[in-house]
Amino acid sequence: MGHTFAEKVLARKAGLPRVEAGQIVDVSPDVALSHDNTASIAETFRQIGVMRLARPDIHVVVLDHACPAPSTTHARNHKLIRQFVREQAIKHFYDVGYGICHQVLAEEGFAVPGALIVGADSHTTTAGAFGAFATGIGRSEMAVVMALASIWLRVPESLKIVVHGRLREGVTSKDLALHVIGHLGAEGGNYRSVEWHGEGIAALDMEARMVIANMMAEMGAKTAFIPPDEVTFAWLKTRARQPYEPIYPDPDACYERVIEYDATTVEPVVAMPHTVDNVVPVREVAGTRIDQAFLGTCTNGRLSDLAMAARVLEGRKVAPGVRLIVIPASRRVYLDALDAGYLRTFVEAGALVESPGCGPCMGNHLGIPAEGEVVVSAANRNFQGRMGTRDSRIYLASPLVVAASAIAGAILHPDDL
Repeated sequence: MGHTFAEKVLARKAGLPRVEAGQIVDVSPDVALSHDNTASIAETFRQIGVMRLARPDIHVVVLDHACPAPSTTHARNHKLIRQFVREQAIKHFYDVGYGICHQVLAEEGFAVPGALIVGADSHTTTAGAFGAFATGIGRSEMAVVMALASIWLRVPESLKIVVHGRLREGVTSKDLALHVIGHLGAEGGNYRSVEWHGEGIAALDMEARMVIANMMAEMGAKTAFIPPDEVTFAWLKTRARQPYEPIYPDPDACYERVIEYDATTVEPVVAMPHTVDNVVPVREVAGTRIDQAFLGTCTNGRLSDLAMAARVLEGRKVAPGVRLIVIPASRRVYLDALDAGYLRTFVEAGALVESPGCGPCMGNHLGIPAEGEVVVSAANRNFQGRMGTRDSRIYLASPLVVAASAIAGAILHPDDL
């Protein structure tokens, strides 16, 4: 009997001939990612009684969640992180303005096939789009990684999702991800390795694949995996920081479950308040008045996302009384969007374009809704209080739906503009 991706990569990293689901293994990460929470992690690290990082070279620190600092408390936190980075000789530090950690990790070539990546953020699964085993861990666990450069992991069971056919025009990978989460539920992938296969996935570009791997955190996945192919290798050609060796599941691998989907039947959808698996077709809630539209985050703040929204907004205006907030996922995305003219399109349409980072996704600043307000968002979470206000309603959607809704002043299917 063959082995899944998770079993094969963790066996290799543990130096074992084979491992099975449920087994505990000790492994050494290739990359350890943290962001604004590095300050609290560093405090825990010091409490362990170790003075120096075991391996500074594997650590990547990105300031992104509350950037630029919206309060004295956040500014003090950033100052402590900068001091810790200097003290510990962490070379891979990306200060305020570089962008969201998961986007930076990809752009800077840390996410490569076969790598083992741990991150103190649940959406670390994003790097699974490149064929890495990428998983979120807790702050105390990251402190131990700082001290020992190792961690124990339980080998996860694996789900195999096969997507036949190709998505239709106007249907995005965000729609596909929400469609699957709506079907399997917000706990459908709990502590599972979720593998994505099939023609429908192979047809996607890298940025669309990153959306799917990112959204698997919303299904409870321990990690996500998309098989590396020529699309992956082309992206990495000028970016990869080190040689890599792709790892693929065996053809006869044993999965806990195999689920198949027909991409041609997927349509634009939204996740209604207040759960990500409360998914319905856009037209079922069309006409729902909105106060704010948000385009950005580690899910849909990439160049292709901004491009599709700009096409919708070209020559049009944001509806009176609606705020459209656009936040590129990174400095590189910001500059590329500037060169392509997308940012001018947004501003001329009446949108606010903010500096790269997470923005209102965490409810820190740059677009927190008021009580009773309705937001349509390209982000990945819509539970109560996610954007900082418990008494607000968040609908999750693709960049196309966000842009169309901003123009209409209400949730709208892009084809109905």
